[in-house]
Amino acid sequence: MDEYTKRLAEEVGTAINDSVQQSASVAAAIDRLREAGFEMELTLRLEIGLRPHRENQAETGFPESFELTEDDLQVLRSMKIKIDSEE
Repeated sequence: MDEYTKRLAEEVGTAINDSVQQSASVAAAIDRLREAGFEMELTLRLEIGLRPHRENQAETGFPESFELTEDDLQVLRSMKIKIDSEE
């Protein structure tokens, strides 16, 4: 991975970390744990896999579109990721 791509991937990691830190729902859950008598240490592991974008399926072997299940969408929503088709 070249330095530019590495820096872009690090920006994604930083943005995700900032989102979690600023999340009102995460802060509320931590407060509830504290009220229950616990301190929390949260460690998130982020792995970013990159592959070059291809213009069509023939080049990559992957379909240009795919179906997301409701479980897929729920996980993405919990991560505050919007899907264009949901708007």
